[in-house]
Amino acid sequence: MCAMQLRRSFALTAAALALTAPALTSCGFDYATDRYYTPANGANNRDGDVDVLGAVIVSTEPGSGTFIASLSNNSTTEAASLTELQAGDGSDVTAADFEPVEIAPGALVNLADPPADLKVTGDLEAGDFVALTLTFDNGETADVEVPVVPNSGNFEGLDGEPAPADEPSESESATQ
Repeated sequence: MCAMQLRRSFALTAAALALTAPALTSCGFDYATDRYYTPANGANNRDGDVDVLGAVIVSTEPGSGTFIASLSNNSTTEAASLTELQAGDGSDVTAADFEPVEIAPGALVNLADPPADLKVTGDLEAGDFVALTLTFDNGETADVEVPVVPNSGNFEGLDGEPAPADEPSESESATQ
């Protein structure tokens, strides 16, 4: 009987292992839930001490817009400042001069509150993506592929004036 009990015990152990094998093989690293993913209109860059979050260009009309993003300083001891915004990938988009935007240690600065007024011009319109490089005074740069969004909905009023409303033509005005 001892041999029979040993076979049963072996069979039960083998069956238990066969049933748990699929669960054990799913263990691992780099789960999708452990990676950053922010479903939003803007682009993100978390490569340096300053995170660039939700970056967009809000455009009222083709050829111009305003750069909007949140800048988060991960350093708890050193302030950082955004000093330059320039196009990447040979784009003809240029940024107007602006005062450096300071980000205190451990702080977040939203360029839309109050608007920092980082104007850009060039070959761009809503629906495009523009490669930009942000330069900070701590020597870091952040490259982002920024979507150009219309000055409406959640972004209304962030490109200076709100998007123009449809105005009636002269003939429609005369009939009213």
